[in-house]
Amino acid sequence: MAGKSPLVASEEQKAELRRLAVSRDRSEADRARALLLTLSGWTSPRIAEAFGVREDTVRLWRSDFARAGVEALETSPAPGPAPVKAEAALRVAGPLLEAPVADRPNWTLARLIGEIEAREGVTISKSRLSKVLRKKNSAGVGRDTR
Repeated sequence: MAGKSPLVASEEQKAELRRLAVSRDRSEADRARALLLTLSGWTSPRIAEAFGVREDTVRLWRSDFARAGVEALETSPAPGPAPVKAEAALRVAGPLLEAPVADRPNWTLARLIGEIEAREGVTISKSRLSKVLRKKNSAGVGRDTR
Protein backbone atom coordinates (compact mmCIF):
# COMPACT_ATOMS: atom_id res chain seq x y z
CA MET A 1 0.00 0.00 0.00
CA ALA A 2 2.26 2.76 -1.29
CA GLY A 3 1.46 6.45 -1.24
CA LYS A 4 0.09 8.98 1.19
CA SER A 5 -0.98 7.72 4.60
CA PRO A 6 -4.68 8.02 5.46
CA LEU A 7 -3.71 9.16 8.98
CA VAL A 8 -5.54 12.22 10.27
CA ALA A 9 -5.14 14.27 13.44
CA SER A 10 -7.17 16.98 15.11
CA GLU A 11 -5.69 20.42 15.71
CA GLU A 12 -5.35 19.50 19.39
CA GLN A 13 -3.43 16.32 18.48
CA LYS A 14 -1.18 18.28 16.11
CA ALA A 15 -0.40 20.74 18.91
CA GLU A 16 0.43 17.82 21.23
CA LEU A 17 2.65 16.30 18.53
CA ARG A 18 4.52 19.62 18.16
CA ARG A 19 4.99 19.72 21.95
CA LEU A 20 6.30 16.17 21.97
CA ALA A 21 8.54 16.86 18.95
CA VAL A 22 10.79 19.00 21.16
CA SER A 23 10.93 16.48 24.00
CA ARG A 24 14.23 15.85 25.77
CA ASP A 25 13.70 12.16 25.05
CA ARG A 26 15.02 11.73 21.51
CA SER A 27 13.01 8.62 20.67
CA GLU A 28 9.81 10.31 21.82
CA ALA A 29 10.63 13.41 19.78
CA ASP A 30 11.47 11.32 16.70
CA ARG A 31 8.13 9.50 16.86
CA ALA A 32 6.25 12.80 17.09
CA ARG A 33 8.27 14.35 14.25
CA ALA A 34 7.63 11.30 12.10
CA LEU A 35 3.89 11.66 12.66
CA LEU A 36 4.01 15.38 11.83
CA LEU A 37 5.86 14.54 8.61
CA THR A 38 3.25 11.87 7.85
CA LEU A 39 0.51 14.45 8.26
CA SER A 40 2.36 16.77 5.87
CA GLY A 41 2.43 14.06 3.20
CA TRP A 42 5.74 12.23 3.65
CA THR A 43 5.77 8.52 2.84
CA SER A 44 7.01 5.71 5.09
CA PRO A 45 10.19 5.10 3.04
CA ARG A 46 11.10 8.79 3.12
CA ILE A 47 10.51 9.09 6.89
CA ALA A 48 12.35 5.83 7.57
CA GLU A 49 15.36 7.11 5.66
CA ALA A 50 15.28 10.47 7.45
CA PHE A 51 15.20 8.85 10.90
CA GLY A 52 17.40 5.85 10.17
CA VAL A 53 14.69 3.32 11.00
CA ARG A 54 12.81 0.64 9.09
CA GLU A 55 9.62 1.43 7.19
CA ASP A 56 7.81 -1.05 9.44
CA THR A 57 8.84 1.03 12.44
CA VAL A 58 7.26 4.14 10.93
CA ARG A 59 4.09 2.17 10.24
CA LEU A 60 4.09 0.91 13.84
CA TRP A 61 4.32 4.50 15.13
CA ARG A 62 1.39 5.47 12.90
CA SER A 63 -0.61 2.48 14.07
CA ASP A 64 0.09 3.28 17.73
CA PHE A 65 -1.00 6.89 17.18
CA ALA A 66 -4.17 5.84 15.33
CA ARG A 67 -5.04 3.40 18.12
CA ALA A 68 -4.24 5.48 21.21
CA GLY A 69 -3.29 9.03 20.16
CA VAL A 70 -0.27 11.04 21.23
CA GLU A 71 0.04 9.20 24.55
CA ALA A 72 1.03 6.05 22.63
CA LEU A 73 4.14 7.86 21.35
CA GLU A 74 5.37 8.90 24.79
CA THR A 75 8.13 6.90 26.40
CA SER A 76 6.96 4.83 29.33
CA PRO A 77 9.15 4.15 32.35
CA ALA A 78 11.21 0.99 32.21
CA PRO A 79 9.70 -1.93 34.10
CA GLY A 80 11.31 -3.00 37.32
CA PRO A 81 11.91 -1.63 40.77
CA ALA A 82 12.22 2.11 41.33
CA PRO A 83 15.79 3.47 41.34
CA VAL A 84 15.84 3.96 45.13
CA LYS A 85 19.52 4.89 45.42
CA ALA A 86 19.39 7.31 42.49
CA GLU A 87 16.29 9.04 43.87
CA ALA A 88 17.84 9.34 47.34
CA ALA A 89 21.06 10.70 45.83
CA LEU A 90 19.18 13.35 43.85
CA ARG A 91 17.10 14.37 46.88
CA VAL A 92 20.30 15.15 48.76
CA ALA A 93 22.68 16.27 46.00
CA GLY A 94 20.18 18.42 44.08
CA PRO A 95 19.73 21.15 46.69
CA LEU A 96 23.40 21.01 47.71
CA LEU A 97 24.63 21.57 44.16
CA GLU A 98 21.98 24.14 43.25
CA ALA A 99 23.04 26.54 46.00
CA PRO A 100 24.85 29.67 44.78
CA VAL A 101 28.51 28.86 44.11
CA ALA A 102 29.76 31.60 46.43
CA ASP A 103 27.84 30.11 49.37
CA ARG A 104 28.49 26.41 48.95
CA PRO A 105 31.41 24.17 49.84
CA ASN A 106 33.35 22.33 47.17
CA TRP A 107 31.44 19.06 46.73
CA THR A 108 33.40 16.05 45.52
CA LEU A 109 31.77 12.72 44.73
CA ALA A 110 33.24 11.28 47.92
CA ARG A 111 31.80 14.11 50.05
CA LEU A 112 28.41 13.81 48.34
CA ILE A 113 28.38 10.06 48.98
CA GLY A 114 29.04 10.68 52.67
CA GLU A 115 26.25 13.26 52.85
CA ILE A 116 23.81 10.97 51.04
CA GLU A 117 24.60 8.14 53.42
CA ALA A 118 24.25 10.41 56.46
CA ARG A 119 20.93 11.93 55.37
CA GLU A 120 19.24 9.01 53.58
CA GLY A 121 20.99 5.92 54.97
CA VAL A 122 21.75 4.75 51.42
CA THR A 123 25.15 3.87 50.00
CA ILE A 124 25.90 4.59 46.38
CA SER A 125 29.12 4.08 44.42
CA LYS A 126 31.08 6.93 42.86
CA SER A 127 30.45 5.64 39.36
CA ARG A 128 26.68 5.31 39.94
CA LEU A 129 26.44 8.76 41.54
CA SER A 130 28.37 10.24 38.64
CA LYS A 131 25.95 8.65 36.14
CA VAL A 132 22.90 9.79 38.11
CA LEU A 133 24.15 13.38 38.26
CA ARG A 134 25.13 13.38 34.59
CA LYS A 135 21.76 11.99 33.54
CA LYS A 136 19.91 14.58 35.63
CA ASN A 137 21.88 17.42 34.08
CA SER A 138 22.03 16.15 30.50
CA ALA A 139 18.91 17.70 29.06
CA GLY A 140 20.47 17.09 25.67
CA VAL A 141 21.71 20.66 25.48
CA GLY A 142 25.39 21.52 25.65
CA ARG A 143 26.50 18.15 26.87
CA ASP A 144 29.72 16.38 26.08
CA THR A 145 29.75 13.73 23.41
CA ARG A 146 32.48 11.18 23.79
